[in-house]
Amino acid sequence: MADLLTEPISTISSQGFRVRRARTGDVPGIQQLVQPLVESRILLGKERVALYEALQEFRVAVDPDGNLIGCGALHVLWEDLGEVRTLAVADDWRSRGVGHAMLERLEHDAAGLGLSRLFCLTFEVRFFSQHGFVDMGDATVDPDVYNELVRSKDEGVAEFLDLARVKPNTLGNTRMIKLL
Repeated sequence: MADLLTEPISTISSQGFRVRRARTGDVPGIQQLVQPLVESRILLGKERVALYEALQEFRVAVDPDGNLIGCGALHVLWEDLGEVRTLAVADDWRSRGVGHAMLERLEHDAAGLGLSRLFCLTFEVRFFSQHGFVDMGDATVDPDVYNELVRSKDEGVAEFLDLARVKPNTLGNTRMIKLL
């Protein structure tokens, strides 16, 4: 019987890195990878316990030696809507296709879950625009869905809905969406 954590060979890039499901041993590396982006106020910081709680949402990119070089998460917000979260690439691996591969994998996972829309809150507008995301402006969802979503305690849902309570943490970010 095949190991469930083994990824198909197609996930190995021409640059030698591969994208796979995150494992518990990756959490310290994920935290280390995103810390400079947290300090630069590009990403919101997460406690280690929150990373473990969301581990099944994460994919990681590793170099040929197994070192973590990228991460990203897909969080389901609603029956047709997911959010790309915590997408980060190590500085020395930027512009080598890691971010593209991570986002492609997350989109594949989203489609596999039956999602038809992906949301992100980002400063990296150019990157996400190149991948089909558009500025969603003031748009959210129809009133019935809004009334359900507004009950969530998840900050990502609050960011999607553009609620005032998350404004201090999201100033300057762009709310973007993509139809799958």
